[in-house]
Amino acid sequence: MLPLYERIDNLCKENNTNITRMCKSAGIQRSALSDYKSGKNKTISFSNLQKIADYFNMTVDELVNGKKSPDSMSEDDELNEYLEELKNNPGMRILFSKTKGATKEELEKVVKMIEILRGTDCDDC
Repeated sequence: MLPLYERIDNLCKENNTNITRMCKSAGIQRSALSDYKSGKNKTISFSNLQKIADYFNMTVDELVNGKKSPDSMSEDDELNEYLEELKNNPGMRILFSKTKGATKEELEKVVKMIEILRGTDCDDC
């Protein structure tokens, strides 16, 4: 099997889907991958690669080369840290649910109140 097709197939399996469903969700023709797998087409168009990468929330480079760039790894790590905090801290879940949909200004006020409560308000420092 071709390495890129195999990578896409593995990503589908890791995400509990299959190539047909992924193609439908990503908005590409299933035949684009079937023809690539069979050798009828030697490449997958950049447009389709971009749609597949978007579906899996990665860059085309990550999709094609099979590895995350250092920048995206740190973003993923930071996001995972936030998700763990939300999952394990009931107070954070409450804060998140109450501030969902808040404006930037409202969030800044909430942060300011937390800083005052913690004694870390340094506007006057």
